[in-house]
Amino acid sequence: MEDLKVVFAGNLINLRTGAGMTQAELAEKINYSDKSISKWERAEALPDVTVVKTMAELFGVSVDYMLVSHEAWEGPADSEPKERKFSPSMIAIVAVLGIWTLALLVFVVFWLIGYIVPIIFLAAVPATLITILVLNSIWNTDKRANMLIIMGLILSIFVLIYFIFIKTNPWQLVLVLIPAELITYFSFRIRKGFRLFKKKERSEQ
Repeated sequence: MEDLKVVFAGNLINLRTGAGMTQAELAEKINYSDKSISKWERAEALPDVTVVKTMAELFGVSVDYMLVSHEAWEGPADSEPKERKFSPSMIAIVAVLGIWTLALLVFVVFWLIGYIVPIIFLAAVPATLITILVLNSIWNTDKRANMLIIMGLILSIFVLIYFIFIKTNPWQLVLVLIPAELITYFSFRIRKGFRLFKKKERSEQ
């Protein structure tokens, strides 16, 4: 049984790191704790067959693949994704500065030909939020931050529409803005609610 634990541990580490997942991210996807993932990857325990099947489907392999040795197990020391050689925050700052520099350039060009168009800077706000959202999603950081970014993006688009097309009574837009923000908020709560439901089911079994 010990050999099977080692085989499974090695396969799990390779599949998880190959998918670019951390232990916490895998735990979230299968509704288990990251401590359980760590135990399995240290070959200290084996999950039950339903969990093995769930992970096999997640990684797109068969259950047999996860239980048969493919290469030597090297332990969990190298199981986490390699440390990035670049700074995500610096990349985000450079990208945002680039957007606002471009907005400033366009503003100055219009200024030189005799037009003052400050709304250009207002348009730079949703462009900035979209860029931050994409970068945050790529690096799989705080999901709550994604929710706040999207809610801010929706608000900035509505403000932009108001200043470009309406400029009078904003209440009609507010009537659409409120449910749009609520939909965004509850969309990010769906998975959490589902996890709580699954955990409640397990406790009742």
